[in-house]
Amino acid sequence: MAKSSSLNVRVVEGRALPAKDVSGSSDPYCIVKVDDEVVARTATVWRSLSPFWGEEYTIHLPLDFHHLAFYVLDEDTVGHDDIIGKISLSREAIAADPRGIDSWINLSRVDPDAEVQGEICLDVQMLEDARGRCLRCHVLQARDLAPRDITGTSDPFARVFWGSQSLETSTIKKTRFPHWDEVLELREMPGAPAPLRVELWDWDMVGKNDFLGMVEFSPQVLQQNAPSGWFRLLPFPRAEEDSGGTLGALRLKVRLIEDRILPSRYYQPLTELLMESVLGPAEEDAASPLAVLEELTLGDCRQDLATKLVKLFLGQGQAGPLLDYLTRREVTRTTDPNTLFRSNSLASKAMEQFMKLVGMPYLHEVLKPVINRVFEEKKYMELDPCKMDLGRTRRISFKGAPSEEHVRDASLGLLTGYLGPIVEAIVGSVGRCPLAMRLAFKQLHQCVEEHFPQAEHEDVKYLAISGFLFLRFFAPAILTPKLFDLRDQHADPQTSRSLLLLAKAVQSIGNLGQQLGQGKELWMAPLHPFLLQSISRVRHFLDRLVDVDEEEEAGGPARALVAPSVIVREGYLLKRKEEPASLATRFAFKKRYFWLSGETLSYSKSPEWQMRSSVPVSHIRAVERVDEGAFQLPHVMQVVTQDAAGALHTTYLQCKVRRGKDGAESVPSVPTPDRPPAPPGSLQNVNELNQWLSALRKASAPNPDKLAACHPGAFRSSRWTCCLQAERSAAGCSRTHSAVTLGDWSDPLDPDAEIQMVYRRLLLGRDQLRMKFQEDPNTDSSPEADAEKSSGATEGACPDALARPREAAARLLEVLADLDRAHEEFQQREQQKAALGPLGH
Repeated sequence: MAKSSSLNVRVVEGRALPAKDVSGSSDPYCIVKVDDEVVARTATVWRSLSPFWGEEYTIHLPLDFHHLAFYVLDEDTVGHDDIIGKISLSREAIAADPRGIDSWINLSRVDPDAEVQGEICLDVQMLEDARGRCLRCHVLQARDLAPRDITGTSDPFARVFWGSQSLETSTIKKTRFPHWDEVLELREMPGAPAPLRVELWDWDMVGKNDFLGMVEFSPQVLQQNAPSGWFRLLPFPRAEEDSGGTLGALRLKVRLIEDRILPSRYYQPLTELLMESVLGPAEEDAASPLAVLEELTLGDCRQDLATKLVKLFLGQGQAGPLLDYLTRREVTRTTDPNTLFRSNSLASKAMEQFMKLVGMPYLHEVLKPVINRVFEEKKYMELDPCKMDLGRTRRISFKGAPSEEHVRDASLGLLTGYLGPIVEAIVGSVGRCPLAMRLAFKQLHQCVEEHFPQAEHEDVKYLAISGFLFLRFFAPAILTPKLFDLRDQHADPQTSRSLLLLAKAVQSIGNLGQQLGQGKELWMAPLHPFLLQSISRVRHFLDRLVDVDEEEEAGGPARALVAPSVIVREGYLLKRKEEPASLATRFAFKKRYFWLSGETLSYSKSPEWQMRSSVPVSHIRAVERVDEGAFQLPHVMQVVTQDAAGALHTTYLQCKVRRGKDGAESVPSVPTPDRPPAPPGSLQNVNELNQWLSALRKASAPNPDKLAACHPGAFRSSRWTCCLQAERSAAGCSRTHSAVTLGDWSDPLDPDAEIQMVYRRLLLGRDQLRMKFQEDPNTDSSPEADAEKSSGATEGACPDALARPREAAARLLEVLADLDRAHEEFQQREQQKAALGPLGH
């Protein structure tokens, strides 16, 4: 049995942010931190006090995380980024409502003394002798302390308080991982029993010392169970300062999902029920698990459920039957073909998530070249007279006076110049479209054609497919390329407007021109001739797309959305030589092009270079961040591997993305009085580092013998830069974070976790299912009682028509009851283990 924990985080938008630039605006972005680790950075929204990000992250976490924080900053091209404010959410606050948090939250000021992190290791004993009671506090070490000095380290010492007495340890210079191993003894003074408080401080030669955190133990804890082990450092207790909205607010959606995952065998009956559901007649189904789920799930939960169902059925090789079942149910209930699949039904969401899961590489191949052109060329395009900036005509043409006609004609030429390659790429992509998508579209095409066979509904079978492929896949990706991993940055306002015009045009093509010339956007009329020419080509493309033999589909269950040999991440990184001899540290890093698949991490001098070196993914034992101070370089990570002889080897890699036209992607350090935010020019894209860390951790997740601790520094000048230990073989001073990963389309399938989530959803509808098909959950279920119910039910319905749904409902309820019992048994075993006492800290 295993436990899983993940956070679904959506940074939606901000409002009423303060202006930080002389222009009266700001360039805001957000940093997302879990405990002490930066896990994500949104793109910068330029020149806005009410930015919209709409960025979503799934963060897989260890079960013992404590808090989630959002920092809002204003990016500056010159100088330091300005910190606007922060929002901190405790694990308890997030878990309080199973539906999560979905609200506007005011930003608070950043208090450097509250920005504490790390842990301290203590061993406390209460002793008695002839002189009375004595408290012996053995201060062993601390780890992952906050960097308070400009060098990225601290000079920590501990101060121990018991009653009116206090003692201090020695100061360890230039480390966030101090080893004291000092015993401090304090005698009990007359009076009431006092708590023990241990504070950590950063010693400063000039000015006041900086607070690093504290732990406190009550007299009862000291007397009954003297503390011994690792303890998380906390800030001084103080009320959260509410800025009253003067710093603005963020709209956030955060949901914590924690669950106990049983061994696979316990889920087999429910999995079989779900698979059987899609084989029956979808139109009459009312009591199968899928029918119950569709009836119960609403709103945002529908997208989560759709993703889990699609992944589950993909893993069983049954995604096609699932989509066919759901679409048939919706088509059967639809009387007006103009409304088909227009709502966010379970069928619509399932098809949408299916396309994202299996079609993302296809989407990138089709759209990325043109999207990159739009971003790089930054052409001004506008067809709406109300939005035209006539002053820009001078950049387009120096002939004649500025006029709307100049702008419209130039914009029309530019738009068709981009739309032409987009349409060409789409209609020419039949052979590149994943086979699973083509088969799903073929089933959809046949179902709609059977239900709407009339001549006047000839276009409905095309619209059903193009509504998904164009309106829910291609057009949203063009509109917001960052959300589909087509770009690392959001577009600036001008490029964003260009993308909107292109997305509207692709949407019109996907609608097969049915709404051209209607509505409020008559200013799109100059594009209509091009759009009408494209529509016939799109119809031909859709005909070829569904012309596929169903026997071509590879059978058998899938274990991953991508094959182990498929490249899941690639790009340039800087690699440090194993043992640089005489070169300076920063010159020991060499630029190399890396490829990561489920099998190997390989690299060469360039993408075209024929000779490659590679490391088997199965040899990886840890993938961790490296402190800036190790090499005086930002965004360095280490990959620790083990060879056949059992020896460990460390490769250091730096993510150094070139500064782009859209501005630097940077993450500042949390500010302190001695350490202001670092300038963006000295920092690189934190998302690039997070994505490589996540991809490497996921690829190596099944590996045995993972390291529980490692050194976040480097062994240089005969000692570790992190903990200052002189032995190269010294045990790691920081915990590893192999469980912290970012979810994305290439995640491995996890059928047990997916079916567990489905089980939780079904539990919500269990009472409703009982009431609907068993009338009273407490009534007698004997054969005689069933006979009486059936005889009474014949007045309103045929007994045979009621028998099958009742039988299906009873079977489903029995399976849910079995899973309930299994969870209770495992919970009892955990409680019994806990009652025996902890085995260690």
